[in-house]
Amino acid sequence: MTDLAGILARLEVLVASDTRNPPRAIAADDPVFEYLSGQLSGFAIQVTDLGDGCIALLAVRGTPRILFNFHLDTVPDTDGWSRDPFALTILGERAVGLGACDIKGALACMLDAAARTTGDLAVLVTTDEEAGVGRAVRAFLASQHGFDAAIVAEPTACQAVAAHRGIITARAVFRGVAGHASEQRVLEDSANHRAVRWMARCLQKADSWSGRERDGLTGVPLNFGRVEGGIKPNMIAERCEIRLGLRTLPGQSGAALLEELQAEAPADHLLEWQTTFSAPPLPAAAGQAGNPGSALIAKLGLDAGGAVGFWSEAALFSEAGLPAIVLGSGNIAQAHTADEWVALEQLQQLRTCYEKLVSHGL
Repeated sequence: MTDLAGILARLEVLVASDTRNPPRAIAADDPVFEYLSGQLSGFAIQVTDLGDGCIALLAVRGTPRILFNFHLDTVPDTDGWSRDPFALTILGERAVGLGACDIKGALACMLDAAARTTGDLAVLVTTDEEAGVGRAVRAFLASQHGFDAAIVAEPTACQAVAAHRGIITARAVFRGVAGHASEQRVLEDSANHRAVRWMARCLQKADSWSGRERDGLTGVPLNFGRVEGGIKPNMIAERCEIRLGLRTLPGQSGAALLEELQAEAPADHLLEWQTTFSAPPLPAAAGQAGNPGSALIAKLGLDAGGAVGFWSEAALFSEAGLPAIVLGSGNIAQAHTADEWVALEQLQQLRTCYEKLVSHGL
């Protein structure tokens, strides 16, 4: 535990900082940024406030070529927590607290590693990853940043990952013909019924994609996350809105798959169709020879892991032309859950990894 003291002291402060996103729009004057700046003594610090809770803190020491990226925001806590989510608790070999796994534990490891080393190092901390907008990272990438590669922290059990799924989401609005639900035409004219039939066809199509495979990942998960339509049981629904999402395979076009789903809806049934979020898989470039991330893992001598099913902002770095990998403590199964936790052994392992990388030069 002594060797973990520095990590846990930092993690305690980070967990105590309310960075839930939503509902909180984090501001540049939040005390957590003063804390981070104090922890990164000897670094050149730049804080960029893009508004709407999208903030980026860039800390640079020396002239590094590789950037480490961490997101400070967390998902909201749920009713299932058995303890205060903002108070770090050590239970056996686990550190429990909101964000401990995703991904404040890794940030605490980096802060501790930075204090133990003197080598060149660049750290980018952002606050809008959980909002699914990527605005802070995109703005950084649009600047003259000068970095050659990126290591993005997400829960990968301390294995370096070079491939993951992409994500694309959409909003579909179905029209119906309002009237009394006693009429036989309700079966055809209800916007809800039209939407349900369309969703059934889409699920069949998703089933047909189950044989597709890339980098050990199979199928294309389709999720209808929200369905809302109609007013009451005795009225034919005039409108039904659906929010859906796809998790694409590396090298796969999410836009093309959405077009397939849209085509399953008769044109006169569909009132609106809108792509609401789109982000590439990792690596972002389809059909390229090799994977730049895999080459980076080999160059740095990291323990390589297989492709993962979740999305990360490493794809945005890849899209901008930088070799990018995902590396962090914890397991994704422990993230976004009540009583979120990370193994103490993982924290120690990641801090050691960060120390070696910084000490050997980046």
